Amino acid sequence: MSDAEAEPAASGEHQVSPLELFFDLVFVFAVTQVTTLLAHDPTWHGVVRGLLVLAAVWWAWSGYAWLTSTMDVDEGGIRLAMLAAMAAMLGVALAVPRAFGSQAMLFGVSYLLVRVLHLVLYAAVGRDDPDLLGALLRISPSSLFGAGLILLAGFMSQDIRIALWVVALAVDFLAPILLDLRGWRIAPEHFAERHGLIVLIALGESIVAIGVGARLELSASVLGAAALGFVVVAALWWLYFDVAAIFARRRLVETAGVEQARLALVSYGYLHLPMVAGVVLFAFGLKTTLAHVGTTLRIVPAVALCGGTALYFLAHVGFLLRTTHYLFRRRTTAVVVLAAMIPVARVVPAVAALAIVSGLCSLVIGYEAIRWREDRARLRHPAAGS
Repeated sequence: MSDAEAEPAASGEHQVSPLELFFDLVFVFAVTQVTTLLAHDPTWHGVVRGLLVLAAVWWAWSGYAWLTSTMDVDEGGIRLAMLAAMAAMLGVALAVPRAFGSQAMLFGVSYLLVRVLHLVLYAAVGRDDPDLLGALLRISPSSLFGAGLILLAGFMSQDIRIALWVVALAVDFLAPILLDLRGWRIAPEHFAERHGLIVLIALGESIVAIGVGARLELSASVLGAAALGFVVVAALWWLYFDVAAIFARRRLVETAGVEQARLALVSYGYLHLPMVAGVVLFAFGLKTTLAHVGTTLRIVPAVALCGGTALYFLAHVGFLLRTTHYLFRRRTTAVVVLAAMIPVARVVPAVAALAIVSGLCSLVIGYEAIRWREDRARLRHPAAGS
């Protein structure tokens, strides 16, 4: 690969390329498959398996987000390698619903290939950068160990399989924060935009859940539930893109070196996962609600509907606290109220539970928009404010 084929981001910011968005489509398919897994196994075991698969897929995607922020991947041989990684990620996505069953080997082999190609691509980027190459060498053992352990789990019994997954993901997630972060670099604007886009695409899964849950029975109650579901999805979008994404992006741009790498790792690598997990759980709960609008929800869908939304809010609280050092009290209160709503969602009709979640989200959005309207205007339109 020539230098023209792998231009580092250190030379300046670059736009999110069509190839990156193309790659993200496969990731979104994998997220959709997690919702399918939950729908087919709406038990606590299904939730645990779904969240483990989501965490593994997220960590693989996150690695490529760092890679594409370090360099422009939409050229020459790098492009072909990225397409090969996409093909491997497609294998991962196809195996998601049965990743702990008949397709465990397909998932393990495809996942290992995704992680190996990531390291190979990073090595191509860092071949002339000793600091980046050193950082890659420090992280490679844990990356290969985690992916290899997931592959090994495919040969084991169910209980051992889950235990090996937990160990693999613990090693993967803990290694970066315990290792020296010197040498890692990103283009902050690009990095923040990429994560914002993936949140946006994940929210699209909830829109899909409305269509799948409603099916062809478009009664007044189903249409009303679909409208309420859209209100919640719109509120989740607002929570991220109104001010939170702007706060975080500016903070990321203002930092550099190890501090920037640590901020990117915690705020985006770690805290965006529960956001996506919250969206996936809510999508599952919404899909179940639309299919049973007049009946009460079982415990797992009720937890998914209220608890998934609470998890999304909680991730936002941590995200904003890490980037602004300020605790957003209304969003923190919403976490507590949504969690307390789970027993209520078990005894009222499903559409009523959805209405309560929708009303609470709207209340938080409305309060913030009115109470902090001047601060929002200055943040969103700094030139006009000055």
